[in-house]
Amino acid sequence: MSVKQLIPCIYLKNGSAVAGFKDDTLVSADPEKLALTYFESGADSIIVFDLSDDDASHDQAIDMIKLICVNAAIPVIGAGNVKRLEDVKKLIYAGCSSVALNFSKGSNIELAPEAAARFGKDRIFACIDKASEVSQNRSVIDENINRLILLNEHSIKEIFGENYSYIVMLPDVSLDKIIEMFKKEEITGMTGSAINSNHKAFEDIKALCIENGIDVNVFKPEVEWKDLKLNSDGMVPVIVQDCKTGEVLMLAYMNEEAYIKTLKSMRMTYFSRSRNELWIKGETSGHYQYLKELKADCDKDTLLAKVHQVGAACHTGSYSCFFNEIVKTDYDDSNPLKVFESVMDVIKDRKVNPKEGSYTNYLFDKGIDKILKKVGEEATEIVIAAKNPNPNEIKYEIADFLYHMMVLMAEKGISWEEITEELDKR
Repeated sequence: MSVKQLIPCIYLKNGSAVAGFKDDTLVSADPEKLALTYFESGADSIIVFDLSDDDASHDQAIDMIKLICVNAAIPVIGAGNVKRLEDVKKLIYAGCSSVALNFSKGSNIELAPEAAARFGKDRIFACIDKASEVSQNRSVIDENINRLILLNEHSIKEIFGENYSYIVMLPDVSLDKIIEMFKKEEITGMTGSAINSNHKAFEDIKALCIENGIDVNVFKPEVEWKDLKLNSDGMVPVIVQDCKTGEVLMLAYMNEEAYIKTLKSMRMTYFSRSRNELWIKGETSGHYQYLKELKADCDKDTLLAKVHQVGAACHTGSYSCFFNEIVKTDYDDSNPLKVFESVMDVIKDRKVNPKEGSYTNYLFDKGIDKILKKVGEEATEIVIAAKNPNPNEIKYEIADFLYHMMVLMAEKGISWEEITEELDKR
């Protein structure tokens, strides 16, 4: 049985979150904070529906979605107001892990092959309102769509039986009904008011799922507390590192209760030796640390936590606690090559281990002529974007060009090390 996901949704309109597609009742004036609340509750991802009416509101919604993607720290599915490939591109560039096309619109059905070819099948979902939207578009769905989002619960019985992965939108229902639905193999996610209204009970819902033999996303530690070597105070020191930049943020301590609570909530929880009490980092300041990875050292007497840091890690307001310089020699600590190498590693892995629906594999399958054509097209788009006063446009196009260039490098067996060595010679 596949892993089941709890997926709250946000209906974004005029900068606020409203109650539904046709219900403008205000849910939150701060959708970014609402998304963070869902994440803290244990949501597996979030669907954001853009309900804007005009281009200005659409741009405002994209900006809000970008903030949600940065701060929610879980995958975001962008949906609504998609009219052309450029809209899919905007959502992907805003940080959405995937984009849902509205299959009630013929133009979106026609857009699916182009969107899948550009960004990969795995990033393209489809919103379905009627069963006929599935039965009449099977070939399009099979070739270009990763998952189906069922917007109308009345279509569920008609659609089930099709060999697809479904995220089902349900109205307010009992927890027993949620469990009953999750027992269906084809349902891999649940969204809608049934999930939104129960977000505070996500931990209990997941526990209930496990009791019923339903696989859900929970953090399962490979090292139990009893396996760690404690210091004389019965605790373990924890080095905390930014998961993206690698910057060391702080040093703190955990006792068994803090360790268990951290793994359960995914928010860093420590034991204060000075106050002799448990404390959740950010509980007072709002500068929470969300756990992304936890490792023990070779002796299992020290932990390394990689976290998504909100705000500053230090109580002084400094991002890192380590700012009192003692001695420093001249050296260059910038390393953008790590970013390039990370992306290149993924591209090279796709070449060796193809992934269904991957845009990178699509390029490799088409061959060198297709790759060269895309490199040329992206180079031209940089020239066009350079005439646009919006600096973000050229940034996006350069990133597109660099990606396609790296596909070309992988195809020709060229590494970043060789390129940087050549540049250094010059």
